[in-house]
Amino acid sequence: MEHNRITTIFATSEGIVALDSPVKLQLLEILKKGMTSFEELVEQTGKAKSTISVHLNDLQKLTLIENRTFPNDKRKKYFVLNSLYLAYSEKPMWEHYDNQMDTFATSILNGGTFRENLFCTIRFGMEAYGIDPNPLLRKLGTDFGTKIMKGFKSNDMEGILNELSVFWKKHNMGVMSIIDNYGSAVRIDSCHHCCKMPNVGKKLCSMDEGIIESILSNRLGTGYYVQETECYGTGDGHCTFVIEEK
Repeated sequence: MEHNRITTIFATSEGIVALDSPVKLQLLEILKKGMTSFEELVEQTGKAKSTISVHLNDLQKLTLIENRTFPNDKRKKYFVLNSLYLAYSEKPMWEHYDNQMDTFATSILNGGTFRENLFCTIRFGMEAYGIDPNPLLRKLGTDFGTKIMKGFKSNDMEGILNELSVFWKKHNMGVMSIIDNYGSAVRIDSCHHCCKMPNVGKKLCSMDEGIIESILSNRLGTGYYVQETECYGTGDGHCTFVIEEK
């Protein structure tokens, strides 16, 4: 296997599947955006029809995707993602893991609690062994947001973000503030799981992305995409989340 090739781990109805085929991963990346026809997949990948057909058949056998037809045109096939991104392989981060373990131990010896440090330690432990957990953490955040969104009462963007800021503070998750007049971005200071982290060159709050995105989408009945653009993990001294309507 090529040293720079990325392995991606998926959850399917049949169990876990790991892939490192560049063409298959390219197809799945396209299908993440929604249902796509065979012709569009050929065009977007730039591969021969026979090549794409072979890879699509393989992906269907692995239950990673499924095909559909429409009553008005059963000759045309469409494909849709039928699996969940769990994690990506990456270069092991042993140095950051060792530093985090030292920080974890020092915190406990100085009166900190095990619970306060556990999340970061597990996360960095996964990355130390070469697994990027961001896709799974984001999904878990989405699931959690779906479960708790009934506790939010507002039916407009500003109201929900104000409720989220109260929720964040109440549960010691940090200090959230709206940073523009349109409610399209929020900032979190003293983030509960990354404010003590060094600059590791990557954003760390994928679970928070999922929570915010899920609550907004469910309460407002409109799909939203939330992306962290600044993070303690990238040396910014705070976390910023940009909110866009899908």
